[in-house]
Amino acid sequence: MFNMKKLAAAGITVVMAAAMAGCGGSSSGSSSGASSAPAETEGKTYNVGVCQLVQHVALDAATQGFQDALKEAFGDSVTFDVQNAQGDSNTCSTIVNSFVSADVDLIMANATAALQASAAGTSEIPVLGTSVTDYATALELSDFDGTVGGNISGTSDLAPLDGQAELFTELLPDVKTIGLLYCSAEPNSKFQVDTIRGYLESAGYTCVDKSFSDSNDIATVVTGATADCDALYIPTDNTAASNTEIINNICEPAGIPIIAGEEGICKGCGIATLSIDYYELGQKTGEMAAEILNGGDISAMAIEYAPNFTKEYIAERAEKLGITVPDDYVAIEAE
Repeated sequence: MFNMKKLAAAGITVVMAAAMAGCGGSSSGSSSGASSAPAETEGKTYNVGVCQLVQHVALDAATQGFQDALKEAFGDSVTFDVQNAQGDSNTCSTIVNSFVSADVDLIMANATAALQASAAGTSEIPVLGTSVTDYATALELSDFDGTVGGNISGTSDLAPLDGQAELFTELLPDVKTIGLLYCSAEPNSKFQVDTIRGYLESAGYTCVDKSFSDSNDIATVVTGATADCDALYIPTDNTAASNTEIINNICEPAGIPIIAGEEGICKGCGIATLSIDYYELGQKTGEMAAEILNGGDISAMAIEYAPNFTKEYIAERAEKLGITVPDDYVAIEAE
């Protein structure tokens, strides 16, 4: 189961559109019917580039929340170029470079690989990350104090990992061995499993790393995990989130329960999660963007975190496994 310049000239926009045709992305234009721009920005227009690593429920919700918050602030005065990298970090770099060439006013980087590409691609254009679990890990910061500085800030999707570990003790107290399933190419996923391992082992569980390099070996790794693990934990891992059907098709028949790091993964293959609302996270990122576009100093902006966490569960899967769920969990629907 985790970071403004002027509008481009018409000729550059045409070149950028042609370049992005090979990136598998899509663009969205200006909003309609939104509130008018505030007086201090009247007459100004803003072009915001959104680089999203991959399409799945959590990241889609964050992008939508981000756009809605900026539309609320600026109405028709803001336009978006939303590009999806289809899970390829190299494509993130291509997308970011096109935004830099177009001299966009701000870049929203949705997920760690998008943030890393944005940090490498520009030191001038403001970059806001979202759906990034740990900025120190993502950006290899040795002295991170909550503020990245420079042209980068954003929001984190980190839910309390000690709280996620408690889901095992509450729902699966008799489990002995827990497989930590994650993509080894996602540094924030490794950060999460390394952290939660300590909490789980302190609670008496044995933890086994079950990492996969990309979507091509998920089925093999998950199949192996069902043979020697009693349950699985999946952090806020983008590759896993894009392949929940494969994971569920292997684990459900084998009777292996999964605790997920976020709601989308839980809906796809889990029994329970302690999750944030990614739409709200995107909204918070959009509010930060509005402040920056109104002249705020991004270098002084601390990383923001989700304010609320909810224990959620899939009733049908829990019932099949004979798991009793406490009353403070909220039922959600499987996908």
